[in-house]
Amino acid sequence: MLRKEFSFLLVLSFVFLMVGCSSTSQSSSGGKDSDGKVTVTLWYWNRSLDDNLLAKAKEQFPNINLVAQKIDGNSYETKVDAALAAGGSGAPDIVGMNGAARYIPHADQFVNLLDLGASDIKNQYLDWKWNYAVTPDNKKLIALPIDIGPTALFYREDIFKKAGLPTDPAEVSAQLTTWEDYIEAGEKVKAATGVKMFDSINRVFTQYLGQSDSVYFDKSEKFIGDGGNVKKAWDIAWKVNEKGLSANLVDGTEWNASMNNGEIASFIGAVWMKKVLEDAAPDTAGKWRIARAPGGDGNHGGSFLGIPKSSKHPKEAYKVISWLMNPKNQLQSYKTMDLFPSTPSVYSDPIMSSKEEFFGNQNTTEIFSQAAKNVKPLYFGANYDTVNSLFSDQLTNVANQNLDSEKAWNDVQKQVEKKLSR
Repeated sequence: MLRKEFSFLLVLSFVFLMVGCSSTSQSSSGGKDSDGKVTVTLWYWNRSLDDNLLAKAKEQFPNINLVAQKIDGNSYETKVDAALAAGGSGAPDIVGMNGAARYIPHADQFVNLLDLGASDIKNQYLDWKWNYAVTPDNKKLIALPIDIGPTALFYREDIFKKAGLPTDPAEVSAQLTTWEDYIEAGEKVKAATGVKMFDSINRVFTQYLGQSDSVYFDKSEKFIGDGGNVKKAWDIAWKVNEKGLSANLVDGTEWNASMNNGEIASFIGAVWMKKVLEDAAPDTAGKWRIARAPGGDGNHGGSFLGIPKSSKHPKEAYKVISWLMNPKNQLQSYKTMDLFPSTPSVYSDPIMSSKEEFFGNQNTTEIFSQAAKNVKPLYFGANYDTVNSLFSDQLTNVANQNLDSEKAWNDVQKQVEKKLSR
């Protein structure tokens, strides 16, 4: 994820540099061009939008000169933050958002899409995804949904078979319905094969929260991560660690090698992890299957398109984003870029139904489509990223240093309290 703490103080030092670099976008957002067209600028990062679709948008709107600028993902949010910190100076007419949560507290810097008629197309999108971009008072919509990241259980069919577990996706879904079932199955895998069921307790924690209806904050921004679902996720992760069922891998080379070498029996991940897994573990082709996730359906990832308040052409910008994100075009983006649609009407389209050789010729879209329709509404809060990183770091310490669970929990609570009091 590209999410980082949204700190205007941090990015102010970049403002003059970034605004200078964006002078072309700023000047092009004025009146009509010499050819009578209106120029609309758009910022996005690699693989967040389909370049072919952007080219078609230029044909779709002959009176709009769409200028799409692809920005390196590592610097993308810094550039957006700098433009917003400068009061929108140098900002584009359309901005891609890798998650809307970090921008909700600054909704006044974005056009309210409800004022432009977005309520008329609300029924095209999944409710929970749409609501991610709605302010807590339900009065503003700051962006339209792009893709989503529904989650499911990725598992090794051959390892499950050796452990005496069911191997058919439907049977696995039926037997492993809870995290307790999942942990018990992990003990069987470990006893029969010596293979770890889980790749890391950080993923356990994250995926449990992704299945929940609340995490660190309520809609009044009150911290509630001292109990509730956060404590349940912590206890599940600690239990997995205590039983020695996790390999405690980190993303990257170590994870890739362990997957390719058959050292991990399963993990819960988003739909976009299919491509990650195929690239990481080519030697395991045909051995993986996908079932509904133990504990329930969740989401991890997915982007949005919003219009900064500084745009001089919000109506034209809205025409562009509502067209780009309609069901037909989301289906096209799935076909060309594997961006899983936030428009459920296309899930039954033949384009989304195909047998996948890497997953034993299973049609995995059926699983992810079912999951997408059952994700629970969730409010992240303005400081989600900051707090989540503290919990993630502490869980890494638990795994690597064999810390006492209660002490580690109390320590991270103190860290959160100190951070939020600043």
